[in-house]
Amino acid sequence: MKALILSGGKGTRLRPLTYTGAKQLVPVANKPILWYGIEGIVAAGITDIGIIISPETGEEVKAKTGDGEQFGAKITYILQEQPAGLAHAVKVAQEFLADSPFIMYLGDNLIEGNLSLFLDRFKNQQTDALILLREVANPTAFGVAEVDVNGRVLRLVEKPKVPPSNLALVGIYFFNSVIHDAIANIQPSTRGELEITDAIQCLINQQKKVEACQLEGWWLDTGKKDDLLEANRIILDTTCLTQSVLGEVDQKSQVIGRVQIGAGTKLVNCTIRGPVIIGNDCYLENCFVGPYSSIGNNVQLIDVEMDHSVILQSAKVVGIHQRIVDSVIGQRAQLIVAPQRPKALRFMIGDDSQIELT
Repeated sequence: MKALILSGGKGTRLRPLTYTGAKQLVPVANKPILWYGIEGIVAAGITDIGIIISPETGEEVKAKTGDGEQFGAKITYILQEQPAGLAHAVKVAQEFLADSPFIMYLGDNLIEGNLSLFLDRFKNQQTDALILLREVANPTAFGVAEVDVNGRVLRLVEKPKVPPSNLALVGIYFFNSVIHDAIANIQPSTRGELEITDAIQCLINQQKKVEACQLEGWWLDTGKKDDLLEANRIILDTTCLTQSVLGEVDQKSQVIGRVQIGAGTKLVNCTIRGPVIIGNDCYLENCFVGPYSSIGNNVQLIDVEMDHSVILQSAKVVGIHQRIVDSVIGQRAQLIVAPQRPKALRFMIGDDSQIELT
């Protein structure tokens, strides 16, 4: 059994952050989104992993993620020259996949639950394809499945105007090698892409065994800012369970609840109320950091109040006297604010930005 993780694409919904980096490397609770998928796959017992990368961000993905040793896996990187669809990614990876069954995992997805449960069903029932589904409120925005009472998939439709159900395809699929023949027999969609939904529909039309499992826990596609913040909230709630202070906290500071503070970080006259994670080698002075905030390594915060926000590594935020909420501030961004600002500020700031409000 192999795994194929898709970490290409242009990340247009997360711009400006993704003008300068891969969306799958944007951190949630100070860990790249991509790594959660790798860890989940390895936990299910799959260690031979191919990662689809793009020309624009592939080198960054390789540099940060490495050869897989840190995860207990072997990673092979596969270049997809153009983002020509999910099925096209499988086609590009066919040499790596060979005749092996495999899991395909979209690298910007996060799910609750153990992949082993779905993998066992895929193996034990000897299905040709197993898809994961989740009930959603807005099925017109997703690929949607129509299934019978036994879980057998009858029809798939990509972003339908009139959805046959409210069951959206989660970005995790299990395939046998027959999927390669199906992909070879489909044509590009009106979007000019080879759609994986068309390939699965081809299997259905050929009377292959295509089944579905409904995901009961949460599922997040972190392609937008609000989804990223929600993922950060959920991961902090489920992983930041104790207080751990490795840095230096002065006597005027308070650290309350589930807070993790990295080595080399210094707090001066600050209040931190968890769940919060603060990385290594940060400096915070005269700050309040409220729940569901993640602060990357080497961040400097002075005279700042914030909650429910993500600050990426090496950012600098100084002199903000109104609370920052629901914000994502990119790597190395600088936000410097003069006195007498408006009552509320909201930001999504890309890497290497510098903003001065005067």
